[in-house]
Amino acid sequence: MTVLLVVVGGAIGAPARYLLDRAVQSRHDSVLPWGTLCVNVIGSFVLGVLAGVGTAHDSVLWTVLGTGFCGALTTFSTFGYETVRLLEDRARLFAFGNVAVTLVAGIGAAVAGFAAGAAIA
Repeated sequence: MTVLLVVVGGAIGAPARYLLDRAVQSRHDSVLPWGTLCVNVIGSFVLGVLAGVGTAHDSVLWTVLGTGFCGALTTFSTFGYETVRLLEDRARLFAFGNVAVTLVAGIGAAVAGFAAGAAIA
């Protein structure tokens, strides 16, 4: 049953990630991977909200939304690949900026989401 719940959440999160990534990236003519940055920050916020609301105590909601949806929406592997690609293209400033902005914005979004979720609960 748990695997099915993860699949359901992932079936929504993965296409959402692809569509959002492409929509954001198509609006920016930059080597910086704005689409990946966006999905990772949004996913961090959503996961923060879920944690703040206390869905970790409801295993069904946490499995579908936290593990399935947010797991499929966010992407560490693409973030890593795109950062290495920037380094290979000698865009070192963009590579280090990508790492710094992703970490600061992702953690900030998770904290803000947690605060928002706790305020709701």
